[in-house]
Amino acid sequence: MSLLLWTSVSVAAMTPSAFETALFADQPPVAASAVGASAAPPSASETMSQEAAQDAATIPEQEIVPPLVVRTLPPPSSQGAPVPGSDIVVTGERRGLAPDPLRSVNETAFKATQAIDDAITGPAARAYKKTLPREVRKGIHNFLYNFREPVVFVNFLLQHKIGKAAETFARFAINTTAGVAGIFDVAKKKPFKLPRRSNGFANTLGFYGVPNGPFLFLPITGPTTLRDLFGGAIDRLILPFTYGSRVTKPAFVIPFATLSVLDHRSEFDGTLKKLHDNAADPYANSRTFYLQRRQAEIDALKRGEPLVGGMTEPPEDVDERGRPIRAEQREITPPPVVPTITTPPPSAAAPASDTGAAPPATAAANDNAGKSTNQGDTAAAPEAATDRAPAA
Repeated sequence: MSLLLWTSVSVAAMTPSAFETALFADQPPVAASAVGASAAPPSASETMSQEAAQDAATIPEQEIVPPLVVRTLPPPSSQGAPVPGSDIVVTGERRGLAPDPLRSVNETAFKATQAIDDAITGPAARAYKKTLPREVRKGIHNFLYNFREPVVFVNFLLQHKIGKAAETFARFAINTTAGVAGIFDVAKKKPFKLPRRSNGFANTLGFYGVPNGPFLFLPITGPTTLRDLFGGAIDRLILPFTYGSRVTKPAFVIPFATLSVLDHRSEFDGTLKKLHDNAADPYANSRTFYLQRRQAEIDALKRGEPLVGGMTEPPEDVDERGRPIRAEQREITPPPVVPTITTPPPSAAAPASDTGAAPPATAAANDNAGKSTNQGDTAAAPEAATDRAPAA
């Protein structure tokens, strides 16, 4: 009974851990090569009909290829302003990372979970964030994820990433001892510089090519896939082997799961608001956000560069369709341009008239600079006169 409670409540503490939708463009079919002429030349009308029939018979069924996503990212100059002639970055998109055959059921579970979140989880997490000092919340956050380091270690071994497994073991040993059960992340600082990385058996399955399976949105648990659901269950079997059966007791499971939910919900509060508030389809945003981040984490594993933080940290930002945005993908806004006014040297200036009025260009410049006191300036240029505030 205690093991069943441990499994069910721990599922609630699973962190939502992801593909990027793109512009849709029709791709023209590719026609087959022309058919060779026959020995006896037919008439013009017969030739056209024969070629049309042969072309229609030889055109193969076109394979549906996902379109490309084209983004223009202006490279910054040394002063921070964008350089004219921006580079074009072309990236591919893999569609259908996880099918959603149970969308109607998933949406019902999503609405029920949102109702619970609006009534209980969200307010409690915001009160948790507002009441506890930042350093206390950071210590709880560190403790919760240091507790899962054995899971990260085992899965790095299963992925044959011995170096990352050794780093994870060192992190766990340093933070559990010098960091007081992981409350202080000593291993991240000098001289160790060992960042925290997330990993799990679902990542191991994805690393070896196991597909996601159907997308699921479970009550309380949130977004997941069949592969991630199975992988999370295997991960929870590792912890009792590390810490003993006491971690399956309700006295430990309930407070640990409660702190995990409050910590995660408070960390992702801003992200969830962007995903759900005033969104055309909050469910689709949540699905896209989850699948995008999960796939990014597995892709990084395959490249041999596991993400620092991974699914445990909120993204920099998300767009209106739920796609995470990295800092380097944000639009670069050029700094405001401050106009400079240059006055021509006296030698190049035109001589003043008998009435004492300055040339139009000089008068307008002096008026914009706020330095002109000559009454003749008011008749020098219409532009300068309209800029001046009317006298009281």
